[in-house]
Amino acid sequence: MRATRPEGWQPPPKPQRRYLRWLIVAIMASIVVSIALVLPLRWFAPGTTAFMLRDDSGRDPLLHVWTPWEEIGSAMPLAVVAAEDQRFADHFGLDVDSIQQSLDEAERGEGLRGASTITQQLAKNLYLTPSRSFIRKALEAYLAVVIETCLPKRRILELYLNIIELGPGIYGVGAASQHFFAKSASELSDAEAALLAAVLPNPIRLKVDAPSDYVRERQQWVLGQMRRLRNEAWLTRLE
Repeated sequence: MRATRPEGWQPPPKPQRRYLRWLIVAIMASIVVSIALVLPLRWFAPGTTAFMLRDDSGRDPLLHVWTPWEEIGSAMPLAVVAAEDQRFADHFGLDVDSIQQSLDEAERGEGLRGASTITQQLAKNLYLTPSRSFIRKALEAYLAVVIETCLPKRRILELYLNIIELGPGIYGVGAASQHFFAKSASELSDAEAALLAAVLPNPIRLKVDAPSDYVRERQQWVLGQMRRLRNEAWLTRLE
């Protein structure tokens, strides 16, 4: 049975149909490309990231050691979740409430603040730049949804812990724990993990090896949040 069309219906003019067809093709192509970029990360570690490629710290070579989830321990996962994204286990890549608050503040002329989830930060570090433009934030949000679609939560957190910058030219918890504490990631104490997480807002200005009063205050707050998350057996939610 043929579908009936409303009386007076006319097909779009040919140029408009052509543009619509190309728009659909472009959207589908972007989806395929983004999935092709993300899906292999389910099984393979990234060789580098956009942030590593543009690193201007002067450190050569960069410090980066891939550390599998089983060798990371529990302190650092709890620390970054406590510090950066306590809704990580519940959202689908975007914290809608925080995004709306950030947009409202931008409309009032207060600047565009982060409001990024761990998944968004992973997308930014892997593929984008640290700029604060709306275009970059839109791409970050889109890629975060693709990442959440293609990868399980534990893998997302494992990737994040391995590629975040924790000091000038120092990427990932494996390299950071060896550089700052001369120990493996699994041996980090809660206080050491909290100190690493405390510098995440700006690991160039905030120093793990010369912590300011602000960093120490933030470290203590992260420690309190870690204790609560551990008492709630938060990490079991990723299994």
